[in-house]
Amino acid sequence: MTSDYYEQLTTYLASRRWFAGKGRDFSVSHVHPLPWLSATDPRVRVEVVTVLFADGTEDGYQFPTAYLKVPDPEMVHALVGEFEHPELGHVAAYDAVYFTAASELLLDGFRTGQHGDELSFEGVDGAELPTQDVTGTVMTAEQSNTSIAYGEQAILKLFRRISDGGNPDIEIHAALTRNGGDHVAPLLGWIEGRWSNSTGETRHGHLGILQVFLPGATDGWALALSSVRNRLAEEDLHPHGADADFASEAERLGQATAEVHADLAKLFATATLGRDHQRGLSSAMGLRLDAAVAIVPELEDYDRALRGRFAELAELSSPITVQRIHGDLHLGQTLRTVDGWKIIDFEGEPAKSLAERVALDSPMRDVAGMLRSFDYAAGVTLQELGTGDHLRYRADGWSQRNRDAFLQGYTNSRKVDVVDHTVLLRAYETDKAIYEAVYEARNRPSWLAIPLQAIARLVAKE
Repeated sequence: MTSDYYEQLTTYLASRRWFAGKGRDFSVSHVHPLPWLSATDPRVRVEVVTVLFADGTEDGYQFPTAYLKVPDPEMVHALVGEFEHPELGHVAAYDAVYFTAASELLLDGFRTGQHGDELSFEGVDGAELPTQDVTGTVMTAEQSNTSIAYGEQAILKLFRRISDGGNPDIEIHAALTRNGGDHVAPLLGWIEGRWSNSTGETRHGHLGILQVFLPGATDGWALALSSVRNRLAEEDLHPHGADADFASEAERLGQATAEVHADLAKLFATATLGRDHQRGLSSAMGLRLDAAVAIVPELEDYDRALRGRFAELAELSSPITVQRIHGDLHLGQTLRTVDGWKIIDFEGEPAKSLAERVALDSPMRDVAGMLRSFDYAAGVTLQELGTGDHLRYRADGWSQRNRDAFLQGYTNSRKVDVVDHTVLLRAYETDKAIYEAVYEARNRPSWLAIPLQAIARLVAKE
């Protein structure tokens, strides 16, 4: 591949929501092409792009690519650039996920059971794949990955940031599907790839996951935002109506989360953290705060109080039970269906290494993530509609009621009194809010006030 293409890819990656390297100096250092999926225009294949950062670290990104001899003016939103391809001549390169032909080729890989040294499509025994007449459509609610819906039959999530080893999203969904879990979309199959990085080292990992589509499902984040808006529009300062309805949903979501945690504890290993490991957990949170302050100087105002939360964790006398967890749980990782709440995307925080994402952790990290999400829904709505005292009163009340309802549902289902884990939960929530501040500073500076206001409230609590 040419240096022109590398430069064009660097520019394109920097503009994508799913690119985790924002705010860091980087360049594309290597592109490993996997086998062609098509022999005619558009020529389609998956390419694994190695990104090199200024500090010497690197990441791998999956980039399905479509090459056209003649540029398509209707696909300018997906255009990477034009260059001289060593095999195809002058071409226009595109992000292939936006091409219907590419989505069909990917689905055909499952239908034919395509297997090769570098690219394999694996199906679950007995899985019912989408029919031949279905068309793939890219989902608009993109975050760290890209999802293609095949009608209302299946959904293919393509992992963008990839690494050597298995993706926990597939590992956990496979286990929960075999176990008959009620709170996940059943697994249909997955894609595996083998590639080399810029130094020629071989890597092998998961590229995508195919699951049953959940028709009529509503995103939990969208439901929460609608509920907050309704609350802020009410004339009565006291909660009723939409608030009470969502509080009941929040309680059911807490129950679903607890049931998933119980299944994961049964299906995977568990362990107990002693004092030394607890101090290590506290120290890691402190190191993340050190790095965050360098990126978000406003955190300096709360530095001492934040470190006090982590110090409380280090001094805990009771051991901490750890297990496999979701790792990045929030309202956007949930779907409300006619059959109840479903939890999606078990790959953990995209910015973490694979080793960190599969490590055993306390379920309280997931609980803390959901509590932060209720606060976020209120904060985002306030930013949209205004920050008057009466609106803030209503938004804070909405958040607290739903936090309490979620905790109640979780406690009742798993018979674990969250109050007994207050110090741990508080440390995890603080750690999460710091992570959010860094994320917003790098990706959505206009939202930075939301986590900063949450941090101010967290440190103000006794």
